[in-house]
Amino acid sequence: MKKKLSPLQWAGAILLLFLFILLTLFLYGRFHEDARFEKFAEKFFLTELCSNPINLHYTLSDPAAWGIDESSLTLPVYHSGQASEELEEIRAALRSLEKFHPENMSAANQYTYILLSTYLRATEECSSYLYYEEPLSPSSGAQSNLPVLLAEYRLSSAGDVENYLSLLAQIPSYLEGLTLYEREKADMGLFMSDSCADKVIEQCVALMDEEALQSDSHFLESTFAKRLNELLEQNLIEKEDAEYWYAENKRLLTTVVAPAYDRLADELTLLKGSGVNAQGLAGYEYGREYYQAYLRLITGSYRTIPEIKQMLSEDFEKNYISLITLLREEPALNDKLSTVNSFFPTLPPDKILAGLQEMIAEDYPVLPVQTECTVKYVDKALEPYSAPAFYMIPPIDDTKENTIYINQMDTAEGLSLFTTLAHEGYPGHLYQTVYSGYYQQSTNVSPVRNMLSYGGYIEGWATYAELQSYDYAIRLTAETHPETGSLYLADKLNRQIQLSLYSMLDILIHYEGASYERVCEILSAMGISDDESIWNIYEYIIGEPCNYLKYYLGYLEIEALKERAEALWAEDGFTLCRFHTFLLNNGPADFRTLFRLLETTRPKESSYFLEKKN
Repeated sequence: MKKKLSPLQWAGAILLLFLFILLTLFLYGRFHEDARFEKFAEKFFLTELCSNPINLHYTLSDPAAWGIDESSLTLPVYHSGQASEELEEIRAALRSLEKFHPENMSAANQYTYILLSTYLRATEECSSYLYYEEPLSPSSGAQSNLPVLLAEYRLSSAGDVENYLSLLAQIPSYLEGLTLYEREKADMGLFMSDSCADKVIEQCVALMDEEALQSDSHFLESTFAKRLNELLEQNLIEKEDAEYWYAENKRLLTTVVAPAYDRLADELTLLKGSGVNAQGLAGYEYGREYYQAYLRLITGSYRTIPEIKQMLSEDFEKNYISLITLLREEPALNDKLSTVNSFFPTLPPDKILAGLQEMIAEDYPVLPVQTECTVKYVDKALEPYSAPAFYMIPPIDDTKENTIYINQMDTAEGLSLFTTLAHEGYPGHLYQTVYSGYYQQSTNVSPVRNMLSYGGYIEGWATYAELQSYDYAIRLTAETHPETGSLYLADKLNRQIQLSLYSMLDILIHYEGASYERVCEILSAMGISDDESIWNIYEYIIGEPCNYLKYYLGYLEIEALKERAEALWAEDGFTLCRFHTFLLNNGPADFRTLFRLLETTRPKESSYFLEKKN
């Protein structure tokens, strides 16, 4: 005979069943939403990646592992009206994101969701101003970036060589698409100024120098030959194939690529004169509104323009007073500033990088992986069009080998090289990239975050590293040349004053519509009276809006984050290593998100990376 359950027992059983159902629904909702979002994020990542085979090649060392046939991809070619189509694609992605429920996701996916949605909204706002973007800017346009990317294009197999040559064959279509975009910009009254066009035209001619091509001395020939020889030495290709590919590279450069650059130069020459505004973005209709949106996207700072101006002004005043005070106390420093590099020991790049790795150990989490870095020098043909130095970002699935380029035309040996390698290497771009890549892989962070561009965080971090390296330089020479401490401090203050001033000029030119004459007055008051120097500064800012702000506002935002962290963690222990770990673990990101995260997080002193210390 079965024993009947009492009413109390029935109530208990029903309650347990109810709790079980709730728990099941909760877990299903959590795992289901995570799975949905991760699928969406991966699709978004792969779609963006496959839209440009050069970006793909630099992002992944093994595309086949992701199910991608690299040989089937082609360079993106702009077609009429594509600008508005791209805006609609962004809006469609945002509509898809709105269907998710981040509260049902894991903490990692919630953070990725926040970053992705914030980034897409900023991109949407910026892209809604059609044809304001300039892909052929004089200092960082596609016309000068493309040859550098081709010169460093990784050749690990015969398939890579075939893909590379295929890309060369596609360059005419790619450049024709950019020409079409420029024509549409001109029709909208948004074409670049004649002086900017002249610079781009000059680059097109110089980069595909006819004499260099005829004499087999062009850098795209020599770099290609070197990579082929490396494959031969490793027995990865046959000699006969290498000879054929070398000849094919020569043919494509002389009969396909060079003529395409000539046509681009000719088209830009024809478009000269159609630019209705020779000043900053403020001279265009809706230019000020676009500048605000672009500044937010490029820097990741959500402060208002007046707030940014105040931030820059206070920083400028603080550093200016500090420098003037220092020079009054030690008047001899003024004459030494122009020759500061001669007071620093001459060291080869590899020694500097090794020394920096040792010096940052106390203040930064240790990298859990070994890295290799090759320092190369920019080809003479590219020196006039390249930055003083740059770091080539390695594939996200293989960050062991890294490359830093030094432009000898702009970077002298001594203190300048030391601070430059801190910016590009340790603890700058190389360190941050390798750390973030390993951390994201070890914590299963969605790779979609690698598709989000946070210029203010990336360049702000590198500027932060560069400025901190002055302290390391003082420490390095403290015993042998203690008198250089004040000199290096003066040089650091001078560098900050310059970056702050140029950042302020960026706002004055592009947002407030400051004329060239007004810029002359400001720079003359700061002791810069040479007409050519003033014009070069003005023209650079005209062609590269927000570029100085990307570096220096990014740096100031990091300093503001550090100041806030010191206040929040005062009781349980603030250290630089703890702050850097927080910043590295949660970046790259926009600064509004980082501030909000800082307010709600109390990160522990130990982390996965800190526990790796011996």
